[in-house]
Amino acid sequence: MTTERLTDRKRAAIVEAAIAEFRQHGFDATSMDKIAATAGVSKRTVYNHFPAKEELFAEILQELWKCSAPLDALVYCPGVPLRAQLLELMRQKMLLLQDEYFLDVARVAIAEAIHRPQRAREMVDRLADKEEGVTGFIRAAQQDGQLKEGDPAFISHLLQGQLKAFAFWPQVAMGQPPLDAERQQAVIDTAVDMFLSYFGR
Repeated sequence: MTTERLTDRKRAAIVEAAIAEFRQHGFDATSMDKIAATAGVSKRTVYNHFPAKEELFAEILQELWKCSAPLDALVYCPGVPLRAQLLELMRQKMLLLQDEYFLDVARVAIAEAIHRPQRAREMVDRLADKEEGVTGFIRAAQQDGQLKEGDPAFISHLLQGQLKAFAFWPQVAMGQPPLDAERQQAVIDTAVDMFLSYFGR
């Protein structure tokens, strides 16, 4: 194993340990010593990668952005039935929302944001930027005449909000289990059909 790969693995272990500790004890009650012990590395190694807890938290937010990358890769395709494209888009969104790692990272970020409203605003702003993939899809469908006119960001939030109401907030805030495959599909189908019944042309 190369030194670079070992360094990357240690960094990943530190981030995973921080997520676990922040989730269990909260940001303020978690020490860099505890993170080092949980990660199985020295405290010096932790500080070499992250000079402060705030930088570790910023890295956790970056993990949220990375998790949503597949949604950015989905683009609108003229000539392909819109319903089929929306179903695939929402299927990818559902996979993200039901991913345990993503949910763990989201719990940590949201808990810290509640205690620090300014950080919450920064987090929401950055998450909004990452949802540009869906917003861009909506905008392209509008330009192709397949959706009604309107603010693409607003319309995007309405569409994705249907999934989050069933497959994100109950799991993050109330500890409910992930939806089973049948329930996931029912939520996706209903959300897309309701969306098209209002915004479709």
